[in-house]
Amino acid sequence: MSRRPTIADVARTAGVSTATVDRVINKRRPVKQATAEAVLNASRQLNFHRTPLLAERMNDLLPEKRLGFVLQKSSKPFYIRFADTIRRAVAALPDVRGRAEILFVEQLAPEPIAETMRDLAERADSLAVVAVDHPLVSDEISRLRRQGLPVWALLSDLTSPDRAGFIGIDGRKAGRTAAWAFDKNCRSGGTIGTLIGSHRYLGHEDRDAGMRAYFREKQQRFRVLEAISYLDNEEGAYDGTLNLLDRVPDLAGLHVIGGGSEGAIRALKAKAVAGKVALVCHELNDETRKGLIEGSAIMVLATPVQRIASAAARLLAARDNGYSSSQVAPVLPFEIYISENV
Repeated sequence: MSRRPTIADVARTAGVSTATVDRVINKRRPVKQATAEAVLNASRQLNFHRTPLLAERMNDLLPEKRLGFVLQKSSKPFYIRFADTIRRAVAALPDVRGRAEILFVEQLAPEPIAETMRDLAERADSLAVVAVDHPLVSDEISRLRRQGLPVWALLSDLTSPDRAGFIGIDGRKAGRTAAWAFDKNCRSGGTIGTLIGSHRYLGHEDRDAGMRAYFREKQQRFRVLEAISYLDNEEGAYDGTLNLLDRVPDLAGLHVIGGGSEGAIRALKAKAVAGKVALVCHELNDETRKGLIEGSAIMVLATPVQRIASAAARLLAARDNGYSSSQVAPVLPFEIYISENV
């Protein structure tokens, strides 16, 4: 088309009247969404100069979904990145106007988690929560379901039968993968120490159980110590690692299950055993990446943040409120990093 397209051209291409195109552009009267989509497609096809405005009007016709997310510890780089990824995933949802509201809980205790869930539920259509598994959390999930509000377990599963589903990785497979790494790197066997963020995180417990199951099944030359809880922070990982090294001077390997692995790397360096004690940790960041390159860590198992955020956005926005079998979230594969692929 040599001349500038007009409203009449858009109407003719879309198979509607010029009055209908005018209604879509200026929101004079409501039109069916299918009609508005036909107008927008015609506008794009003709490169009509008001296409951006039409796209904005189309967005106004979409139903709004308010998706609530309860995350942990607002100062942790992992959760900062996860929150940003969630916002982008919700904003990119097709067929709805997604609105992500994210609240952080600074403590692992169940009381503030349940309180935050109640607060967020007042202005959300569905929730996803990173939480310790505790009766108070389960009670809140059940209460919200009775009100028609679905709650998804995010990153770490929950035992509540009323949760809508779980969005995360297979923790047992991650734990077995960690054990495999120790098996291949510690040829003569030895003692493996474990630091666990919280025994109330089912995701952490599953990783620990998977590692122990591997050793029970396949190897007799390893001894795995009881897991030490370090409250899922860097200083706790630092102190816990020093404690293990003092008690077990011939420690062969260390599995840090949770965040704050930077503290473990720092402690191994302080004791001059970095590279001598095989370290497997979780979540790739600047420090754990450096640890792989320098040899302080042999493997990092990471959460696929983008895939989990996209799955969470899609499932929370689903029309059936997350309780139909068709909306069961897939178990997502975790990411494996070694010194050769970072």
